[in-house]
Amino acid sequence: MDAFASILSAEMAKKKPAPKPKPDSESLAGNSNSSGSKYVRRADIEKARQEQYLADQARLEAERAERAQKKRKAEEEAAAERERQLEKRQRLRDEKERQRLQKEEEEEEEKRRKLREKTGGNADDDADESRTTGGVQFEQMDEETAVRKLRDLKEPVRLFGESHAQRLRRIHRLTHGGSALGTPTRTASPPPLSGGELLVDPKNVTKDPSYVRRQLLGWFQLVVSEWQIALANRDEELKESYQGKQATTAMTQAIENLQPLFRHLKKGDLDEEVFAKVVELVVEAQGRRYVRANDVYLRLSIGNAAWPIGVTMVGIHERSAREKLHEKGKSAHIMSDEATRKYLQSIKRCLNFAQTRWPPEDPMQIMG
Repeated sequence: MDAFASILSAEMAKKKPAPKPKPDSESLAGNSNSSGSKYVRRADIEKARQEQYLADQARLEAERAERAQKKRKAEEEAAAERERQLEKRQRLRDEKERQRLQKEEEEEEEKRRKLREKTGGNADDDADESRTTGGVQFEQMDEETAVRKLRDLKEPVRLFGESHAQRLRRIHRLTHGGSALGTPTRTASPPPLSGGELLVDPKNVTKDPSYVRRQLLGWFQLVVSEWQIALANRDEELKESYQGKQATTAMTQAIENLQPLFRHLKKGDLDEEVFAKVVELVVEAQGRRYVRANDVYLRLSIGNAAWPIGVTMVGIHERSAREKLHEKGKSAHIMSDEATRKYLQSIKRCLNFAQTRWPPEDPMQIMG
């Protein structure tokens, strides 16, 4: 047994590997820093990550600065291009305006030349004042007297391109109801009313409708003139703003759209139903009852009858209450024609301005 044990231990000693020498601290530090080591310090990893992060941030910042510089350069070039386009369009507008004015001057000069040829002399010569044409002798009148006479007649003092002789003929035509050649013409319209004469009395609608029409015409002209004065007294900054330009445009459109109504009032051919509603509206507006005036405007414009929405007939049978669509006194006048729609909307704009120009004493009468 002893021999066998010795043999077994000898064999085991042969197969057992020799122990490796224990490395010292210097060799251990060198192995950890070597590239082939599988162990890395966490501080080295964090340091490398921070360096990589800072490098990436510097690169991104440089790219952002480059993009911002390119964008700023592109914006400056676009602004310069827009400025050049604006200057070019302004030069074109100025050139067109100059050509238009030049053309108007040429046309005016041509008209004056034809007038001189037609009259056989200079139409602007004041010596024609004492000339007799067709048996009509023009009275001698100086310029100050003529201006004073035209102002008394509520007429423009000077028309475009009008000479003193033409002004005298116009005065003669207005005062005598005849033309410069002695032929009868339409008599001059009565002067417009003013002040307390503009207060409309509903009782006069049947008694003297022509006088009521003059009152309506004078009231609308008063509102328009006050509107123009109010817009003209604004600050220049407000006039040039977007809201200021919109207000001026609205006033100009309202004045233009009211011209058909003025013509109907002067001729006396305004629809009876519309005339009655306009009288009622003006009476309420003059009494500063603007809510009631707005109700009258709604009845005048859209009416209170059933509107023909959808089918009006099914087969051969009429829809129920179809006859109410055209019931008298309930029709929508705003649907009559385009001119009627425009001057009705302009009446509403005048009503809105009158509310601000002559505010009501009762706050409940302010329209929304």
